[in-house]
Amino acid sequence: MSHITQSQRYTISCMLNKNHKQCEIAEIIGKDKSVVSREIKRNSNRKNKRYCPDLAQWKCTERKKVKTKNIRFTEDMQNRVNELIKEDYSPEQVIGFFKKQGKKIVSIETIHQHIWEDKKNGGGLYLHLRNQGKRYRKRGASKDSRGIIKNRVSIEKRPDVVDKRE
Repeated sequence: MSHITQSQRYTISCMLNKNHKQCEIAEIIGKDKSVVSREIKRNSNRKNKRYCPDLAQWKCTERKKVKTKNIRFTEDMQNRVNELIKEDYSPEQVIGFFKKQGKKIVSIETIHQHIWEDKKNGGGLYLHLRNQGKRYRKRGASKDSRGIIKNRVSIEKRPDVVDKRE
């Protein structure tokens, strides 16, 4: 399922002006005829009953702005997560705590994002994490410098060292 694009709205408008049937329009834009019918009915000008693609796009955008969002990470849940993090619970333990009580909870990633957002805003939640927000060093991605002596001189380059195997 996909939404009608602006170019499809222009196609609908042009074909309506040429008196094409809705089933023909639907076939051309690759949608079901009910989708075309709903688009025309929902987004036509109420005064003159004509379909205008620019007006249709504007109406669609306005409906998206007004639409309520399903917010699962509520204010109460955030406060409870903050309390548990301050008690030195890890995000994984917070989720386990909520599940044990039979309450719904968001993902670990959402809790981590909440903690990083708090850090950006000057909060101290990240200080209660095990690693205090420090990232792990990725191995293999960059050259490893462990065990390498700085400014070392190779044995082959030193003239005072004689190889005793000769």
